[in-house]
Amino acid sequence: MREESLTGRLRAGETLYGGWTVIPDPIAAGAMAAAGLDYVVIDLQHGGATERDLPALTRAITGSGATPVARVRHAHPADIGRALDLGCEGVIVPNVESAAQAQAAAGACRYPPAGYRSGGGVLASGGDSFCVIMVESAAAMSELAGTLALDGVAGIYVGPRDLSYSLGCALDPDDPVLSAALEQVWAACAAAGKPVGVHSTDGATARRYAGKGCRLVNVAADAQTIGRGVASELAAARK
Repeated sequence: MREESLTGRLRAGETLYGGWTVIPDPIAAGAMAAAGLDYVVIDLQHGGATERDLPALTRAITGSGATPVARVRHAHPADIGRALDLGCEGVIVPNVESAAQAQAAAGACRYPPAGYRSGGGVLASGGDSFCVIMVESAAAMSELAGTLALDGVAGIYVGPRDLSYSLGCALDPDDPVLSAALEQVWAACAAAGKPVGVHSTDGATARRYAGKGCRLVNVAADAQTIGRGVASELAAARK
């Protein structure tokens, strides 16, 4: 297990490899972490886990050598604070449309005087936690420079599906509209010296994004990986 925090590794410029879990089961989350990932994201927005599941999930992930992170339900201080209090080292925050909203989210991750996070979390790490802001809309794109300028914003994570909806283009990294938007995000993050990730659920796509300079690299999502693996084994058995 790495002793250095994920926050420190982000600041040091490392490329970090993660997994995404929507299955609220400690055994599944621990198995994903034990594969050698740097971090595992517990998806509270679209996954099956609730706050009640977090203590067991975060302990399983930590015990298997990775860092637990939450994608919270919304950019609300209560959602952010509960995830951090229950064992997550950082958060990925969706539904952020402006730099002002990003500043509020980042403040919820930091204790006074830098922010306004409340002390006393039963499983909190004690120090400030990192805040990664999702960019998922044309409005968020227009506020990107202001968002990246905020001291409390550790990095950017692109949700390509929702971004493609907002831009009215195909969910395809080769689509000219989406491709141009991704290039804009990558360039802005590079100029700001902050890490960026684009959500992916397979190794080939993850490697593509890593090659573009992404440093938050999601290599697998548990439910999809199980489905693909079973389908592959079933096909092999039927041959």
